[in-house]
Amino acid sequence: MLTALAYGAVFFPGLFFSFRKGLGSTFTHWTEADVVAVSERLVSAVHASLAAAAGVVVVSSCKDVMTDRHWLVDGFVLFGAAYMTHDIYAMYLSHYHTQRVRGHGGAFTGHGGAFGGHSLRTVKAFLHKDWMLVLHHLVLLLIFMPITLFFRRGLGDFFIGCIFTTEFSTPFVSFGKILIQLGLDDSRLHRINGVMVLVSFLCCRILLFPFMYWTYGRQYDIPLHSVAFHLPLHCNLGNLALLAPQVYWFILLLRKAHRLYRRHKTGTKRTKTE
Repeated sequence: MLTALAYGAVFFPGLFFSFRKGLGSTFTHWTEADVVAVSERLVSAVHASLAAAAGVVVVSSCKDVMTDRHWLVDGFVLFGAAYMTHDIYAMYLSHYHTQRVRGHGGAFTGHGGAFGGHSLRTVKAFLHKDWMLVLHHLVLLLIFMPITLFFRRGLGDFFIGCIFTTEFSTPFVSFGKILIQLGLDDSRLHRINGVMVLVSFLCCRILLFPFMYWTYGRQYDIPLHSVAFHLPLHCNLGNLALLAPQVYWFILLLRKAHRLYRRHKTGTKRTKTE
């Protein structure tokens, strides 16, 4: 079982290092912040694609939503745990180099006003800015992983597979950030990708939860509106804890999409006027 963890511990840092090396030598005009940020997002997209593919395989293989087993579940949870640990470090590194390029003071300024190196203060600044993403990763590592591996009594592989498929939207999110990094945030490709982000996020991270309740109810002949009352309280609370941040992030995505739409509309009007 630990073999999957070992593979992940080698694969994701190795992939990050390879992307960082390749991008740095290819795009010589990029700053270190650009290289690290794009590398981190590419690794994120690779992990998400693997997770979504694993989820589809598990979901399509489990006919009984409670008792059917699939070896990919435990294996990918451990494989993905290595990614979550690595990604916290990669996000910190991206944040650190971004602030360094911008020349921000405070935690990033050393004696005499020079930019300082890595320190406890730079870590605190990172945690203050990206606390929700770090918390998300830690919850998956410290709560979701032990529950999946040790406390399910072999039940519910179908639903764990469903949770894997939530990553389907991540490659679009990562690709959108890379387009912004390349200065293509006002392109048609970026707008199309933005639509894909919203649609995939809505379907795979929010509507997925009613779908899981519906499939459980269909197997046991329970109406959808009554399924929650037939499940243990901790199952409903766990789903709510997973759903809540998804709704929050989706609202943020909608606000961002609205701002971009208004900016594009304003720019189009100015062009026509000129």
